[in-house]
Amino acid sequence: MRSALRLGLVIFLVLVSCKTESKQEIKTEAVVFTKEGTLTIIQNETGTLLAQIDIEIADTKYETQTGLMYRESMQEDQGMFFIFKKVKEYSFYMKNTQFSLDIIYIDENLKIASFQKNTTPFDEKSLPSGVPVKYVLEVNGGLSDTWGLQVGDQIEFNKI
Repeated sequence: MRSALRLGLVIFLVLVSCKTESKQEIKTEAVVFTKEGTLTIIQNETGTLLAQIDIEIADTKYETQTGLMYRESMQEDQGMFFIFKKVKEYSFYMKNTQFSLDIIYIDENLKIASFQKNTTPFDEKSLPSGVPVKYVLEVNGGLSDTWGLQVGDQIEFNKI
């Protein structure tokens, strides 16, 4: 009988202690832009400067897989610049990306090779380069049209 009483007391204490604990909210810190370089886009035919922006560089496996996910926004003078080790066709998607992007695919000679414009936030549809590339620039949706970018325009970048 004593063991049954002890068991009942233990069960009671466990249930009471579980109910008195309050739920804790898990908080994550906002991911902020970190300037790691600058990037310039030059019109191929005239040599005219089309845009100059600050870039955050994604060159590790984790950075290239995460990109701009979990961020609420980005300034118009900022971009995420992906540097890949291999030249090949790449495909991106908008999973966990909260704002529209222009994805600018750039070949190994630093020339714009293709675009995916005004992407849809949170969409998991594949957004392929269509041609082999080595670099990718993500900027706010609509900026490639605002700047007048075209396939063949030249990119220059500097790491800081």
